[in-house]
Parts: sequence; structure tokens; C-alpha cells
Amino acid sequence: MKRFKRFANRLFIVIFILAAFMYLNNSSLFTKARNQSPLLLAHRGMAQTFPMEGIMNDTCTAQRIYPPEHPYLENTLPSMEAAFKACADIVELDIKPTKDGQFAVFHDWTLDCRTNSEGMVNDYTMAELKKLDIGYGYTADNGKTFPFRGKGIGLMPSLEEVLKHFPDRAFLIHIKSADPAEGVQLARYLSNLPQKRLSQLTVYGDDNPISSVKKQIPNLRVMSMATLKSCLLPYIGIGWTGIIPAACENTQLHIPEKYAPLLWGFPNKFLNRMDSVNTRVILVAGNGGWSEGFDTKDDLERLPDNYSGGIWTNRIDVIAPLLKK
Repeated sequence: MKRFKRFANRLFIVIFILAAFMYLNNSSLFTKARNQSPLLLAHRGMAQTFPMEGIMNDTCTAQRIYPPEHPYLENTLPSMEAAFKACADIVELDIKPTKDGQFAVFHDWTLDCRTNSEGMVNDYTMAELKKLDIGYGYTADNGKTFPFRGKGIGLMPSLEEVLKHFPDRAFLIHIKSADPAEGVQLARYLSNLPQKRLSQLTVYGDDNPISSVKKQIPNLRVMSMATLKSCLLPYIGIGWTGIIPAACENTQLHIPEKYAPLLWGFPNKFLNRMDSVNTRVILVAGNGGWSEGFDTKDDLERLPDNYSGGIWTNRIDVIAPLLKK
């Protein structure tokens, strides 16, 4: 009995010491102060927004927008200019390959929803795409009126145009396809850029094209579901020790707010650890299913006090004035 009691006492002491270590090693109370403002990522620039209820992969979101509060259309140079002027740190954009080997900046799988044409983007050359009206299909009243019809002609840019127009700005480039060949094509284009420019870019998307990009440009920051899991799953296992898995280095993490509290040291200790390995953390709203953003003042109330990591928003015009004071 005495041996059992001694064993139990020792076990209790060991557990207590381990618990104290885990707490002290991961508490944001005992870490380097983070006094900077949150990093703001503007999804598709300054874009028209829409209710997320009932969204599916093939939902035509242009046909369900809220009444417009500004004149900008997503993925255009004016929308990006407006987003940066509103204090966005990074602008997210979508790319699709064209018939003549360029990348058009456009979101949808087909042209049918937003434009006055139909078919796939790669059915057309970049010059032909420039002739389309990308504001043609937008409506906030079930088709009674189309407030952007006729105003989107010539507004679809190429990726090359965007990067030349904003030579010193940061972008998150979204490969919309699962085709690894698109990753190869993008990597071939990006590899001609100087290292300083590459350091301002991040590429994300499906595992296959992102793997292709990473193979050709190993030092480029990328993100896919595979890279996310390869970092976070080991981190959940060993992060309490302070060890950062190698897969977490030089990447980007889009973390749903629902799961962020499960990460050792979140927020400040975790953010500092990721900063130390050149990894950017972006917090997305909800469970991360559909590009949910922190888009209202009420959304910001859910953030940890003095949060200074990245924030995904669909309403940079609303959120930036609240955070970039």
C-alpha cells in the first residue's frame, strides 16, 4: 500500500509538472508582445457580396447579390485598387488559363453566370475575353434590374496585367482547377519573376497543381489541403513542446476560427512560432467551408483580444476602418 501511495504521489507530481510546462510553454500570457494591426486579406478585391445560405459549387452568385453598396466588380484592376486604398495588405484573386496560354483573372468555371457569353475561359483568347461584359449577369432583385450590365466591358485582366499594375503589392493567387498542368504553367510564368516579387506572392488551390508549383519553385509560399494537414496535424501532436514541424515552414495557413483554439499557443504564441518559420496565418470565419469572412463589426467581436494575425474578409471597405486606425 505504501509503495502504491508513493507511486501515486510521484505520478501526480509528474503530471502536475507536465501540465504546468504545457501551460507555461503555450500560454499567450508569457510570450513576445504583438502590437501590430491584423493583416487584412481582401477576397477578390472589393467585390459584390451575397448570402452564403444554400451555396453550392455551381451556384451563380452574381444572380443573388445584395443591393450594391459600391461600384466595383471582383477580380478587376479597379476593385483591387479600391481594396488596397482601403488598407488591404493582400488581395486574393482567381486565375483560369486562356486559349492562347495566358492566365485570365476570373472566378467561375464557365462564363455563363457573370458575362454576356458562355463556355469555358480556355475557349477564348485573352483578347477575346477583353471584349466581354463581366458585369452582365449581376442582379440583386431576381433579374428585374442588372445594375452592372454594360459596365464590365474590358475589365477582365490577365495575371500579367495585375502584377505589372501593382508591382509592389502582395497577392494570393488561387488556381481554380485541380489540373496539375495548370500548376506547371503558372510555375513556368512565375519563375521568370525576381525573388523579391515572388516573396510578395502566395499560391493556393487543389493539392495537385499546388504540388506542381512547389516542385518547380520550392521557395514560393503555397497552400493546399495537403500542405495544411501536413503542418497542423503534427503540430497538434507535438506543438505543446514548442517544436514546429518542418512542414510548417515557409507556407500559408488558412485556419477556420472554429478550430483555431485547438492549436497550441493560439493566438500569440502560435503566431510567433509561425512567424519564426516564415509562415503566414490567415483566420477565416466559420468552419472554412465557403470563403466565409470577417465581414461585419459583430464578426470582429469573435476574434481573440488584440489579435494580430491575418484575417480573411469579403468586405475590406467595412473591416479596414475598424481595425486600421
